[in-house]
Amino acid sequence: MGRVSVKLEKQAADFHFKAFNPMGHSIDIDDATAYEDGKGNGVGPMQLLVMAIGGCSGVDIVSILLKSRQTVTSFDIRVDGDKPDGVSPSVFESIGVHYALTGELDENKVRRAIDLSLGKYCSVARMLEKSASIGFDFSINGKEYSGGSI
Repeated sequence: MGRVSVKLEKQAADFHFKAFNPMGHSIDIDDATAYEDGKGNGVGPMQLLVMAIGGCSGVDIVSILLKSRQTVTSFDIRVDGDKPDGVSPSVFESIGVHYALTGELDENKVRRAIDLSLGKYCSVARMLEKSASIGFDFSINGKEYSGGSI
């Protein structure tokens, strides 16, 4: 069985933690809502989840497209998660992912890569789909394409 292991260290601010992976890479985690200025010192835990689905699927998609001999010049991902206010726990009910790619890319190969990632390979998507509907759309060189859902 594979194991994912990280270490978190509390920082000076009440809700601020620094998380480290075994290679020493880190990210600051904080609850911005706990501060008067609403900024905090890092990324919120729920923001980390939507970042994780973007990162997980992004890596998959690039890998699939490269194997399909597609040229990816740039690739941006925006992820929006919707969850109810005023309840605890407040879990995501829906997540929308928009992939914006540029390069020498075939629409059908991009769509297939996204479908494979979200529907099969991305572990984060597979976990989040248990509580949230996940939909996507994408653009290639500025041209928008409708997506689907998993």
